[in-house]
Amino acid sequence: METLQEVKTRVYKFGNKTADGNSQMKNLLGGKGANLAEMSLIGIPVPPGFTITTEVCTEYNLLGKDTVVEMIKPEVEKSIENIENIMGAKFGDKDNPLLVSVRSGARVSMPGMMDTVLNLGLNDEVVIGLAKKTNNERFAWDSYRRFVQMYGDVVLGMKPESKEDIDPFEEIMEHLKDKRGIELDTEFTIQDLKDLVYDFKDAVKKRTGHDFPSNPWDQLWGAVVAVFNSWNGDRAVYYRNMHGYPADWGTAVNVQAMVYGNMGENSGTGVCFTRDAGTGENIFNGEYLINAQGEDVVAGTRTPQQITKTGSLRWAELAKVEEEDRVTNYPSLEELMPSIYKELNEYQEKLEKHYSDMQDMEFTMQDGKLWILQTRNGKRTGAAMVKIAIDMLKEGLIDEKEALLRIEPNKLDELLHPIFDPKALKAANVIAQGLPASPGAATGKIVFFADEAAKYKNSILVRIETSPEDLEGMNIAKGILTARGGMTSHAAVVARGMGKCCVSGAGALKIDYKNRILKVDGHEYHEGDWISLNGSTGNIIEGKVATIEPELSGEFAEIMNLSDKYATMQVRTNADTPKDAKVARNFGAQGIGLTRTEHMFFEVDRIKAMREMILADTVKGRKEALKELLPMQREDFEGIFEAMEGLPVTVRLLDPPLHEFVPHQLATQKDLADEMHISLEAVKNKVSELEEFNPMLGHRGCRLGITYPEITEMQARAIIEAALNLKAKGIVAKPEIMIPLIGTLAEFESQEKIIRDTANTVFEEYNDTIEYLVGTMIEIPRAALTADLIAQKAEFFSFGTNDLTQMAFGYSRDDAGKFLPIYIEKGILKVDPFEVLDQEGVGQLVKMGTEKGRSTKKELKVGICGEHGGEPSSVEFCYKTGMNYVSCSPFRVPIARIASAQAAIKSEK
Repeated sequence: METLQEVKTRVYKFGNKTADGNSQMKNLLGGKGANLAEMSLIGIPVPPGFTITTEVCTEYNLLGKDTVVEMIKPEVEKSIENIENIMGAKFGDKDNPLLVSVRSGARVSMPGMMDTVLNLGLNDEVVIGLAKKTNNERFAWDSYRRFVQMYGDVVLGMKPESKEDIDPFEEIMEHLKDKRGIELDTEFTIQDLKDLVYDFKDAVKKRTGHDFPSNPWDQLWGAVVAVFNSWNGDRAVYYRNMHGYPADWGTAVNVQAMVYGNMGENSGTGVCFTRDAGTGENIFNGEYLINAQGEDVVAGTRTPQQITKTGSLRWAELAKVEEEDRVTNYPSLEELMPSIYKELNEYQEKLEKHYSDMQDMEFTMQDGKLWILQTRNGKRTGAAMVKIAIDMLKEGLIDEKEALLRIEPNKLDELLHPIFDPKALKAANVIAQGLPASPGAATGKIVFFADEAAKYKNSILVRIETSPEDLEGMNIAKGILTARGGMTSHAAVVARGMGKCCVSGAGALKIDYKNRILKVDGHEYHEGDWISLNGSTGNIIEGKVATIEPELSGEFAEIMNLSDKYATMQVRTNADTPKDAKVARNFGAQGIGLTRTEHMFFEVDRIKAMREMILADTVKGRKEALKELLPMQREDFEGIFEAMEGLPVTVRLLDPPLHEFVPHQLATQKDLADEMHISLEAVKNKVSELEEFNPMLGHRGCRLGITYPEITEMQARAIIEAALNLKAKGIVAKPEIMIPLIGTLAEFESQEKIIRDTANTVFEEYNDTIEYLVGTMIEIPRAALTADLIAQKAEFFSFGTNDLTQMAFGYSRDDAGKFLPIYIEKGILKVDPFEVLDQEGVGQLVKMGTEKGRSTKKELKVGICGEHGGEPSSVEFCYKTGMNYVSCSPFRVPIARIASAQAAIKSEK
């Protein structure tokens, strides 16, 4: 008897204005498959085809090739028959052949990360039938050449043997071009193309030991399996990890009837965007190539032409091409094929309205007929993301809530990076001009190979063109520069998705990989030389260019103001200096959730007093040293309170173990002994005495304050005096004193008594008072478990999720790097719990601590101040837990503000 699992649909058909799926089925059909079905339903001309679901990919990984092929064979055969009926051609037929393309399609767009095969179904007999059917022998053999090349690469693993080598098929083509004295693929004769097919197959046989498959069905299954395998290929895995996409999503496989852009001068292919993916400008743009197939545009091997006349004029200005030359040799599609352009323009308007988002579309023109091959929500830079959301809001396409939900909080980080100083740019030496493929400012040392991007702290990856294999290096490099390729090349699309500065298509560059030299206009630049890229203008600049901090203005300020309208949970910052506090306040922070006092002790003039305090053998000696530190601490607090005037500031009392403050090198120990007029032996003994087997669980936090109450006393005095001094100047300070690392109510009470006694003494001395709170950091599991008891006395809780994660998992944060990457790779953990809050475990302690605390004190103020306070999914969890605020580093404040607003909006749905 068949089980329910065996009878489920695994293959979904589309085409001829009908479809089994729709755009709501992205998780099952992948983004590409869902959108192909949707376009078919709304009357866009889409070549017919079918989608094998993402669930089949998961089954393939569990059950293997043979089982899965047998499982889906009947549905695939039926679906091929459906394409044959619509197209009036037959798969594998010699006289009237149907060819297909096989493409991957995950639920999210992953440009270039997985594999594509075009023109599948060709062999030595079918190619003759295709030539007769189309009356175009050149086209048939060009398609066959492309098929053998792509299939050899994707399915049979014909890759370059080393990074200095070029693609084995490209090598054969370059050799033939040299022999024939030609430059372009389009200059090959029919005989050349026949020779290439023969030479390609010969290369496959030599490298793999097997003949190139001639049976179209064998070819189809080989390609389907290759797409499934590519989901776990190095490129896709790296991309998934970079974006936090789970491995169990899988990819769908899309099989579609081929339409041909390489049938001659009346055919072509292109990629277009309904708005500018780099800047967000509301302008239709894109690139096309005549007599080419889809991969030619994104591969960057031929520099394509612009779709719109406006785009073409802009390109010509950048490329310094005269108008007469542009019109003759590089016309826009709008000028060359006005009726096709008009139709394409109508479809882009229709699709943007339909999806209410910027679309990235691929199209093919076959013998004067336009086909749309795919549409998807376009990858965009952080700046474009913000502008498009605000513009679409103003245009009435989306409402305020949707505008906020359109923002990927982490991508805002791109807008907070330094930009080139306009004064420095005026004096800069521009050595070449490329296309401004992805905005930003990048300065670094030249590297020529992606796997060497980490060679320098700041590197610029310089390539003739990039390929999906370069992904990791592109991510590491500060910027990307290519000699070939347009605004829709692989380098451009991937760079925009990463928010990475990129200049592409800089034709003046001559790149010599073997000798690692970049030549421009007679000048040579070697690996390790500094260059700068202006991704907003396409300028390539010699040497380093000075940068300045960006300002929050324009659409960025608008989206931030909008977030405040919907967010109910506040965002504070972690700041230890007045400078950090000011930066965060400018970014919209509503207070400080964590000021670490220990950082103030490491400055040269202070560390000496701190060490004197540690080395003192008596309370009196320690108090003398602390007296020296008091004015310094007070001054620090005054600066921070003033920067945060009128807003709450949570100050954590001394937390790290004392051994962190003492010198560990012999030379420094000698200096300290001389300064303090004690023996070197005494210093060594103290250092040795302070050493601990497990300092993270040792003598630190409130344990220090309990052992040495005079430390707590000095810090409490500095905080209260600072607030009173500012009050005298008319400045309102709102200190919240936080006791770290407590596990019991008794620990809290011991420290609270010292703080309150000290505060009362200071109030008497000043004959004045201020409002202040005393609370605690919940970072030990026991504190979360007994939070109802601790809340009897504590006036606020702040969850220190860095330590709480450490203690809940039993992982040392300093040592976890040795095994966490392996855990993630093997799927034991999906993400690093120090980066993304573990909601199942650590999150339950946070939830329990909050609930227990508020069961005792209903209005208890609760926040979080670990690194998780700026991570969007963790922020959403904090909102659901009912926290009053999250706190994060200054540059993550805008990210947390958007995440907080999104959490409130999502909770309404």
